[in-house]
Amino acid sequence: MNDSQLAVTESNGKRRLRRYELRFEKVLWRLRLIAILPVIMSLASTCITFVLGTMEIGKAILGLASVESAPHKSYIARLLGSVVTGIDLYLIGIALLIFGYGVYELLISPIDTARNASRVGEGLLDIRDLDQLKEKLVKVLVVALIVSAFKAMLSLPIVDGPSLAFFCLSVLLLAISGFLVTGNLGKGKKH
Repeated sequence: MNDSQLAVTESNGKRRLRRYELRFEKVLWRLRLIAILPVIMSLASTCITFVLGTMEIGKAILGLASVESAPHKSYIARLLGSVVTGIDLYLIGIALLIFGYGVYELLISPIDTARNASRVGEGLLDIRDLDQLKEKLVKVLVVALIVSAFKAMLSLPIVDGPSLAFFCLSVLLLAISGFLVTGNLGKGKKH
């Protein structure tokens, strides 16, 4: 085989290898569409948690109808617990919505209707990268944990000094976490 035939053979081999590479990359690119499954499931879970939250709050509203003229403290705490549970379920639903929206935006396609020029950069659902998605999810989940801690504090009996001290410490920790979640420490930072 002479040099020109060898060069043609090498060139054909490189073209064939490039064709295989392009085919593989097309399959790989289309495989990202499997991410539609967690998007659909998180959106369905969002609907479920919103319905469950509404049922909890509805249960509390219906419970008000059976309140006597002087209800027991435990009954009021249960009603308030149902309302707080409903709010907690709404927050979990919001976290699932943010997750589904973020996965769709990051892996599948930007949502054109959300990219209206007048609204870019606003709200919880403006997700440009994975760090923004994590940040938004953490904020919502911490708020959900704060609400859950508040619900647990409703049933905490305060009977002596140490139980009062633990209650006050819990309130202080909730206030600190709320302060940290709102980002007040980073007000001097430019994003």
